[in-house]
Parts: sequence; structure tokens; C-alpha cells
Amino acid sequence: MNRFDPNLLLAVSTGVALILLVMTAGLYGVPGAQLKYGLLAAICALVFVVANGPVSRMMHRDAKPLIRRDAPATAVWAGLFPIFAIAAAAVPVFAPGRDYGLLVIIVALLFGLTIDSALKARKGD
Repeated sequence: MNRFDPNLLLAVSTGVALILLVMTAGLYGVPGAQLKYGLLAAICALVFVVANGPVSRMMHRDAKPLIRRDAPATAVWAGLFPIFAIAAAAVPVFAPGRDYGLLVIIVALLFGLTIDSALKARKGD
């Protein structure tokens, strides 16, 4: 492989930011919620990837990858996904002691969207 797909790189960078969020939320959030945050992240991303295909077909929606060659501006807009996830990972550091389950779910869904985009881009090649 001499070239990486941008959708795959987007999924990897968003996944690393999600791991960072789970770590900071587990460290600075509610005590004893580390396992809960990890399970939330894994289950939500997995359910999104598995359920998005059938739901898209049921709604007659033809979803395309997030980053496409014919629309170069999509790379700039898709780059906001990891930036948002990294900013979300900083929230528990500055506001400790709260439950960050909803934040983990939101970023996990964004990660699921990027995984789905990488799979669609690979299928399209």
C-alpha cells in the first residue's frame, strides 16, 4: 500500500481522540466510571456502524464517504471531527468531577460515522 485513504486516516485520528476522551473522562470524571466510559464508546460506535447501513437503505438514502475527490472542501469539513473530539477530551480536565457519559456517546457516534465513511470509501474503490 503506497497511499493511505483520507477517510481511513480520519477514522484513525478520531479514534485516537475518542480514546483520549475515555481516558480523561475516566481520570477526571466520576470515580469508578472508567469501565462504563470504555463500554459506552465501544458499544455506541459498533451499533452505529452495524445499524447505519440498514437504516440508510430503509430511508432510501445513498450515503457517500465524508471525504471525496470530486469535492475537495469535504476534507476541511471532515477535519473538524477529530478537532471536536480533542476539544471534548479537554473538557474533563477543566471541569472535573462530573459524569461525561453523554460526551463519550457523542464522540463515539462521530467515530462510528468516520468508520462507516472509511468502509464506504474502501468499497467504492
